[in-house]
Amino acid sequence: MNTIVRTGPNDAKVDRRIVLSGLWVSMLFVFAFVDIFTFWRADAIEGALSGSVPGMGWDIDQVFLVLTTAYVLVPSLMVAASLLAPARINQVLNLSVSVLYAASIVVALIGETWVYYILGSAVELALLATIAGVAWAWRARQKAGKRPEPLMQAGR
Repeated sequence: MNTIVRTGPNDAKVDRRIVLSGLWVSMLFVFAFVDIFTFWRADAIEGALSGSVPGMGWDIDQVFLVLTTAYVLVPSLMVAASLLAPARINQVLNLSVSVLYAASIVVALIGETWVYYILGSAVELALLATIAGVAWAWRARQKAGKRPEPLMQAGR
């Protein structure tokens, strides 16, 4: 499968699979750094030391850590799924997972006052909306019976 098609000296079309995978990587970087920056907050440090998540009232135990790991594993695996899954499954996965994660980020924002967290969440939501848009456009193109085309062209 040729994922990059040269159409001129500066033009390259990029396959949707690569675009989706890159968007998931970007979302995960923002996601990770917002969480890492949280540990500069006194309430987070104090909560971690006392074994609870501040503001949520959840105990930091085996169940919490397994569920948190599962929550992060899903978008992490979307990086690979975007590249490897068959087109139909790829479209459905990218559309559904991006919408579900966007909803979870909106819920996590309720009552949040830290600007860095709000900014990071807004960027995550923009990336997830782009993922959903790419998946939706790909799906609509497939339903119309049109041959899939790469999404982006460099040099435009």
